[in-house]
Amino acid sequence: MNKLILNVTDIKQYIYCPRIIYYTYCQPVSKKRTFKMEFGSKQHDIVDQLEKRRTLKRYNLDKGNKIFKHKVFSEKYSLSGKLDMLVKQEREIVPIEMKYTNSRPGLNHKYQLAGYMLLIEDKFELPVRKGIIHIIPTKDSYFYKNNDQLRKKVKQLIFEIKELIEKEHYPDKASGWKKCKECEFKNYCGDVG
Repeated sequence: MNKLILNVTDIKQYIYCPRIIYYTYCQPVSKKRTFKMEFGSKQHDIVDQLEKRRTLKRYNLDKGNKIFKHKVFSEKYSLSGKLDMLVKQEREIVPIEMKYTNSRPGLNHKYQLAGYMLLIEDKFELPVRKGIIHIIPTKDSYFYKNNDQLRKKVKQLIFEIKELIEKEHYPDKASGWKKCKECEFKNYCGDVG
């Protein structure tokens, strides 16, 4: 049996609603990309082009090389992902995730970023002291300090996701009707309106 490799976005999706993991890995179904997903993707492309000529000032960084859409893989954690942007400095790396939303980053975004921090530390063997979530519409940046507690939580989430997949356990629905309203899998859940 092949070793299961998760994507960092699986961490974000699991926190948002574990059923997304179930429908992705246990009972794969076709999903319809929502308007919100398409729009966010287009906004990311625009921001990528603009970021190439911007300074690092908005991220409180003096210098460093920007690397866009960087693919990272860790054999140790069986985890892969494609980071929106990372800034490689002489002695550290700072991952930056771009989000198209009008609200503050959610817990799911925070742990997605933490997953990237874990990946980058393993891949580059350089410390990741912080990560940044940048909100595209408001141009606000949120800084998250990396620490052992955060690393431990991400490892626990990876374990839980793999366990859900292995046991093919159908999870409870997400809390909050707004999550279900905009979900690309809502047609497959019999207990949501």
